Amino acid sequence: MTTTRSKTYDMICIAMFAVVMAVCSWISIPTVVPFTMQTFALFLTFGVLGGKKGTLTVVVYVLLGAVGIPVFAGFSSGLGVLMGTTGGYILGFLFSGLLYWMLEGALGEKRWGQALMMLLGMITYYIFGTIWFMVVYANTTGAVGLTAVLGWCVVPFLVPDFIKMVLALVLSGRLKKILQHTSRA
Repeated sequence: MTTTRSKTYDMICIAMFAVVMAVCSWISIPTVVPFTMQTFALFLTFGVLGGKKGTLTVVVYVLLGAVGIPVFAGFSSGLGVLMGTTGGYILGFLFSGLLYWMLEGALGEKRWGQALMMLLGMITYYIFGTIWFMVVYANTTGAVGLTAVLGWCVVPFLVPDFIKMVLALVLSGRLKKILQHTSRA
């Protein structure tokens, strides 16, 4: 594959997965605490595209939302969402991508390595998002304890996110093979 064709193909994949992230963020599963499929798309993106292109996908996704294209949960967008209490979790996706990219060189494409990178990525966006939530909440509403924030923003989502991570891990291997086959065609 020529360099130009390869770069074009990479840009198409990055754009396609940014759209997948947007569509998955709109899918809301109604439970006691509703959750979206956004993190499933995040894990799938890293599993298929890897750390570098996956991180670039997240950058595109965040920039689309920042400029007003409704790519975030509930068809929301704008800097207000990113600067709001839950914006830290979205921005935390960037740090998850950077961590995945950094660890990918050491762990490679082994299934257990991908699982570990995804798990560490999940921990990363939870840590960044929780700290962000606490700071923004304290500035807008008043001080809030870590236990309360974990109860609101992390604990209800741990099991669903873990399930989405496992599902993405299983599907990413298959989807990666399909994309590799089409890139040679």
